[in-house]
Amino acid sequence: MNPFDLTGKLAVVTGARRGIGRAMALALAEAGADIIGVSANLEPGSGIEKEVTALGRSFEAIRLDFADQDAVLALGRDLAARTRPVDILVNNAGTIRRAPAAEHPEADWNLVLQVNLTAQFALAQAVGAGMVERGHGKIIFTASLLSFQGGITVPGYTAAKHGVAGLTKALSNEWAARGVNVNAIAPGYIATDNTQALQDDPVRSAAILDRIPAGRWGRAEDLAGATVFLASAASNYVNGVVLPVDGGWLGR
Repeated sequence: MNPFDLTGKLAVVTGARRGIGRAMALALAEAGADIIGVSANLEPGSGIEKEVTALGRSFEAIRLDFADQDAVLALGRDLAARTRPVDILVNNAGTIRRAPAAEHPEADWNLVLQVNLTAQFALAQAVGAGMVERGHGKIIFTASLLSFQGGITVPGYTAAKHGVAGLTKALSNEWAARGVNVNAIAPGYIATDNTQALQDDPVRSAAILDRIPAGRWGRAEDLAGATVFLASAASNYVNGVVLPVDGGWLGR
């Protein structure tokens, strides 16, 4: 049997409309999974839906504002109550706000912590409870290089991503023996909308590129292999790991 085969599995991918989330959803579909895509601006008939259904997999689009905790909790209850259980949860949705720490707006701090950490826990709790009861399941968080480092002008994002790394380990400690694998992927500097400000800054962009041993910015599709691995039976003895996919940045 192919341990990477996800045929018949149902995966929920948040932040699935574009960037890393889109690449993750497509990778899981290519491995055989049906997809529930969740995003703030995801509409039926979106590009990712067309790509997934072209592979012969089903796709359900759910539009959700992750800043609305009541809506997040409602989604968790909905997913937990469905007849077809969720086999894979990819907690990827996120946002970033940039401002020097001394003048960082409280509203930006609260928004980033809500979207990037509190909402992630709420969905993991709701869906993970069913996984624990059934004795199997895969949860993947999107962490960050800033789960390990401090960053510049992004205190809320850094705090949230450190929290994601800690949450990954905390849930794994409780659920690994119950057949639920909880892990995270820490993308390096990936060319997406979230890093556009850095790409557009010639000084920062050059400094970043100079440190990456692979010699290039990452692409969203570079996350595909790690996603399928952590979602599949190939990772059944992998628990509580924050896996960097960073072109060698952290090893520098």
